[in-house]
Amino acid sequence: MATSNRLLRYAESRKNLTGCAAGLAGLALTLTGAAGSLWPLVVVGLYGAGALIAPPERPDTPHFPSADEQLDALRADFVKLRAYLTEVELPSATRERLTALGTLIEALLEPGWVSDPEHLHVLARAVRLDIPEAVDTFVRTRWWSRFTSGSEAPESHLERQLAALHEEATAIATALQEAEAIRQQIHTEYVEGRGN
Repeated sequence: MATSNRLLRYAESRKNLTGCAAGLAGLALTLTGAAGSLWPLVVVGLYGAGALIAPPERPDTPHFPSADEQLDALRADFVKLRAYLTEVELPSATRERLTALGTLIEALLEPGWVSDPEHLHVLARAVRLDIPEAVDTFVRTRWWSRFTSGSEAPESHLERQLAALHEEATAIATALQEAEAIRQQIHTEYVEGRGN
């Protein structure tokens, strides 16, 4: 199967097609009598020369998901994250902070808002890595902190992590808000400028 695929690819390749065209030119020389008794060598030689001078095959450009496809996948991952977070026991203050962060991320993941790859990367990192890691580490550390005293409370670390993540998401929201304000101002100037 692999051999037949390889043969089929070579039969359709630029090298084979160019070699065949040069070989046909060799047959034309044979029919005119210019090749003489060495016509098989002329045909094979021209086929080989044509195959050698043909440009190499270029592999297809890989397909990478567009921003919309990435957002769809990220929304699905966010739904999974929300389901996980509802099962985890958290202090009420931490739960409120986490809910506020989730609400902000959910708003940013709505269609039509985030298209900048850098913003998309920050949100994907928060949803797929930072939030689950922060909560899981808190749950594991809280269990161990029952046996050790005098260390910093795990809740404070989780709240600091969630505050930093909320700050990152707020920066994205602010950048989007500024971009929309600029867009609105430009459109206003355009509409007002048409009347002059």
